[in-house]
Amino acid sequence: MTPNSDPTVQPVPASVVRQVDAADSTLANPRHAVISLGSNLGNRLETLQGAVDALEDTPGVRVKAVSPVYETQPWGVEPDSQPAYLNAVVLIKTTLPPASLLERGHAIEEAFQRERSEQWGPRTIDVDIVTYQDVVSTDPGLTLPHPRAHERAFVLVPWHDVDPAAEVPGVGAVAELLEGLPGEGVTVRADLELVLPE
Repeated sequence: MTPNSDPTVQPVPASVVRQVDAADSTLANPRHAVISLGSNLGNRLETLQGAVDALEDTPGVRVKAVSPVYETQPWGVEPDSQPAYLNAVVLIKTTLPPASLLERGHAIEEAFQRERSEQWGPRTIDVDIVTYQDVVSTDPGLTLPHPRAHERAFVLVPWHDVDPAAEVPGVGAVAELLEGLPGEGVTVRADLELVLPE
């Protein structure tokens, strides 16, 4: 008998394959979340890629999209007082509740020796939950959406790249929010790329 000549083996229709792929059978009833990454110490690109890979390696998390990489000026500090950041936004599907996703973000930061000695201080990696589905929460442990995301071009610009129709829950469309923000200090790094985990 030649390979694939077994009459009981029928090809799977392409439409069925597409449905299975779309369902992403590794997660049941997933939620969508937006994660912002930033690094201005050490090998910034390598650290960002490590964070993307660590998110994908998290049980209950699947990375669905990764933005282009942007170089940005530090936010909330004196000009030239810190090295420039590399920033990116990651879209994920997850079955983790927000608190567990936050714990995972903190664990990733700790794995890359993130120090929290000063507010707005330089850091090897910053992992922030920008939005979790359409949840709006004022919980001081995890405010959703991120309370300053709508003011930060270094979050909104890469987010808009991977989801032009995105909205900040309770605030407005990312595209409209960007119109009110200055664009200087946020520069795409076409020479750098983050790889979407397979």
